[in-house]
Amino acid sequence: MAIQNEETRRLLDAEDGEDETAVRSEQDEYLDKVKNGKLFLASFAAVLGPLSFGFVLGYSSPTIPELSVITDSRLQLDDEEASWFGSIVTIGAAIGGLLGGWMVDKIGRKLSLMFCAIPYIFGFTVIIAAQNVWMLYLGRVLTGLASGITSLVVPLYLSEMAHERVRGTVGSCVQLMVVTGIMGAYIAGLFLDWRWLAIFCSIPPTLMLVIMCFMPETPRFLLSQGKRREAVEALRFLRGPDAPVEWECDRIEEASEDTRGCLGMADLKDPGVYKPLGVGIMLMLFQQLTGINAIMFYAQSIFENAHFKNSDVATVVVAGTQVVFTAVAALVMDHAGRKFLLILSGISMCLSTAAFGVYFKLSTETHGNSSGLGIEEYFAHDPAADLSWLALASMGIFITGFALGWGPIPWLVMSEIFPSRVKGFASSVCVLTNWGTAFLITKTFQDLMDLLSSAGTFWFFSGCCALNVVFTIFFVPETKGQTLEQIQARFKGTTEQLSYNRQS
Repeated sequence: MAIQNEETRRLLDAEDGEDETAVRSEQDEYLDKVKNGKLFLASFAAVLGPLSFGFVLGYSSPTIPELSVITDSRLQLDDEEASWFGSIVTIGAAIGGLLGGWMVDKIGRKLSLMFCAIPYIFGFTVIIAAQNVWMLYLGRVLTGLASGITSLVVPLYLSEMAHERVRGTVGSCVQLMVVTGIMGAYIAGLFLDWRWLAIFCSIPPTLMLVIMCFMPETPRFLLSQGKRREAVEALRFLRGPDAPVEWECDRIEEASEDTRGCLGMADLKDPGVYKPLGVGIMLMLFQQLTGINAIMFYAQSIFENAHFKNSDVATVVVAGTQVVFTAVAALVMDHAGRKFLLILSGISMCLSTAAFGVYFKLSTETHGNSSGLGIEEYFAHDPAADLSWLALASMGIFITGFALGWGPIPWLVMSEIFPSRVKGFASSVCVLTNWGTAFLITKTFQDLMDLLSSAGTFWFFSGCCALNVVFTIFFVPETKGQTLEQIQARFKGTTEQLSYNRQS
């Protein structure tokens, strides 16, 4: 009996291997006929949203110094008002994340993208016409609302349009365009005053609203609404005239038959829902616990201490570094894989934040017991010149590592792992986790330094980066080269899907 069972198992394994080879061969044959030109055009239209998001984030940096010394007392910002002007965006973004989750399920991905262009445009218009500080706040909240919707909708739109050969590259363009927008705002701020800068920042969302009118809805959303003919037309637009898109449409329908319907409480017991939801939440949590906001906030002080006297240009250099290495990540994403880049990114950030802690520890020892000092006071003391290189090198390694992995990949993986029926809800939870954690870390950062000292705070971030490496190794699935249906089947453990779930 044991011999017969062993023989049966070998036969089944052989059949599974043959099925996998056949499926992969058929899939590769299909993808060889795909043309990506219009897919890239639709992707360009969509990523104008993250570009606008980047302009929103970057707008405050050149604007706050100007509004702090403006002669019009109605618009002049004191320190408290300047703090709110910079941070109130997160409140709008948190609301936008929740609203975006509802919108993508009710009106679709395309219309949600077009809708989010409106608060971008209206928000910058309010800032341009501002006559008092409250109008500035309103403009920032509106642009933050649009940013929150964008951070949820665009990754979903791109992941559902792209096929597995280019999905990593296309999905990584979200973070690439965010950092490009930040750098664009920094550079434009060197030449434009705050009103003209707001006009400049309103151009990308206006273009997005116009171009998206001519782009299709995602095939997966159309199929979830029972609109097969429209889904086939969308696939034909995205894949080109030579690809037999009916084959892909059938595959999506077949794999998605058990994912239709509305989300219910019982779904939270489904491993195909709670497992990816847990992964998505932890990715967003760990992204913020890397310490990215703390290091970016004090980047100008680090550069000044390293004798870069023109701090405006220094911030452009920081943003440029992010752009370059995020672009590198986009180019290698579909070859190196998500998991490898996350691990490499986590290790580099772990080492660099540990080095930051060493820098502040040595600074403390140089100036005696000054554990109560904030980071600005450390820099004001001008620690020994031979230590400034350590802070500068640590920041460079950290920014490079973040841009390669933990910057773009959490948003990409979030867009890949959720079943269609829960994408709106699950993505909202992830976006809210990200923005909420960012807000808490920003607001409690000084308290954390008072409690742990500056060195201890950065060692805490280093420990979090070490934990995110461990988390990645054991819990984050590799999604390179897999269809969205294969990824979701992996979480559910669906045997008929798993037979072709391994990488080609």
